[in-house]
Amino acid sequence: MAPAGRGRPGPRRALTEDELLDAALALLDEGGPAAASIRGIAAKVGVAPNAVYTYFPDKAAVIRALVERLLGESDSGVFADSGRPWRERIEGLAIDLRERMVAHPGAAALLMSGPMDGPRATALGEQLQELLVQAGIDPVAAARSTYLLIVYVLGSIALEVADESEPGPLPSETDRIAGRRSVFDQIPADVFPRSAAAAPTMATYISTDQYRWGLHRILDGIGGSIDA
Repeated sequence: MAPAGRGRPGPRRALTEDELLDAALALLDEGGPAAASIRGIAAKVGVAPNAVYTYFPDKAAVIRALVERLLGESDSGVFADSGRPWRERIEGLAIDLRERMVAHPGAAALLMSGPMDGPRATALGEQLQELLVQAGIDPVAAARSTYLLIVYVLGSIALEVADESEPGPLPSETDRIAGRRSVFDQIPADVFPRSAAAAPTMATYISTDQYRWGLHRILDGIGGSIDA
């Protein structure tokens, strides 16, 4: 006879990959990259760590899947509208990616932590190349331009979130610019005259305006090969 007070075990906790990724994203948002361990994810959803290992062999696999999901969620909206000009579609994708990633700085900080060769990342690159070829760019130049765009977009996002050392949501853009300005205003003008004079501009390197400015310069260069 079973000891008094001990019943049958309840039904096994059902899990989905998306549920685990939601938990990982929440942990990254709350505590940064160090917080999203397998044990942390398991505790977040109320299961034993072995249940997480059923889906992901290690933390690196969780991060790859999470970045894949964030990238895959951005291939819609303006970018997917074939009736819009190619530049407008690419800018829409770049702005959407930045908004999604900056909203989750813990995940964005991991963008450059490994190769981005998953199916969704590959599909996004395929879509960009196809769009550029349809716009009249040589296939080789389209492939190079796609790489240039990805490096700019993801590199800009990674540097932007790295500018804040504390885990959790980023302060407002206005507050972050003000914080940077207070640091750059301390640059000694007699030693670094150009940098001291450029302090107001340097403070805005993490701004939406700067992001668009750089993106437009790149798109101008890509567009030049169409007009040539």
